[in-house]
Amino acid sequence: MTLSDPDFDYLMATVAEAAALEIMPRFRNLGAGDISEKTSSVDLVTEADLLTEKHITAALNARFPDALVVGEEAYEVDRSVVPALSDADLAFVIDPVDGTFNFASGLPVFGTILAVVAKGETIAGIIHDSVLGDTVTTVRGAGTYLRRRNGQSSRLAVAPAVPLSEMTGLISWGHMDEPDRSRISANMAKIRMGFALNCSAYEYWMVASGRIHFIGHSKLMPWDHLAGVLAHQEAGGFTAKFDGTPYRPGETTGGIISAPDEESWRIIRREIVGA
Repeated sequence: MTLSDPDFDYLMATVAEAAALEIMPRFRNLGAGDISEKTSSVDLVTEADLLTEKHITAALNARFPDALVVGEEAYEVDRSVVPALSDADLAFVIDPVDGTFNFASGLPVFGTILAVVAKGETIAGIIHDSVLGDTVTTVRGAGTYLRRRNGQSSRLAVAPAVPLSEMTGLISWGHMDEPDRSRISANMAKIRMGFALNCSAYEYWMVASGRIHFIGHSKLMPWDHLAGVLAHQEAGGFTAKFDGTPYRPGETTGGIISAPDEESWRIIRREIVGA
């Protein structure tokens, strides 16, 4: 299926409204009781995460009552929703506050991600910067755009391919187990400059707009990657799992690399991720 222009406008407006009402009033205003740990001290959930997801979910249910809605926080209650993405007629995947650790720490590097999935294929995505009000939008077959708060819009394109020693990028090795953690962190010295943003929303914006050459992750939760992978591909980039297979909705393991082209992907896989 395809989304109509009014439907896509509704999604953009919903995400922006949730950010304005539920996220920004709480930024740098969270009390100790508003922050909880999920799996570790760097895997957090805040009152803003919960209320933003609730706000967006209610809006989606009102306009698309038959659609599957998969929220990062709701997943903690019902984990069957992620495998259901592979064959749902229409599904929406929400990361209410991507980069929660940054948000809770007062660092303005976070955003809201919404992906649209139909019959096991990501067909659209929205990555919204809550602080600046800018939004990266992508529709399958129609490119990726940065839409500014002031109404300006520009098409995004990935960076040109360069030798490994001139690349900038990131691999989220901090979330990996040994021996991958030590091997990959050491291999990152082979590139020009490495980053650690702890925020998929910003990472995919940077790689889709050519600000950095590549990003990589071992954990593949759909709210972190579906919209971003489509945005990167529609901006001309190449994305695949560590084993070279395409990344699809419903998959949560296998690792992923997004690079300017397939040859760059192969170099990063060999020289940085290794075996």
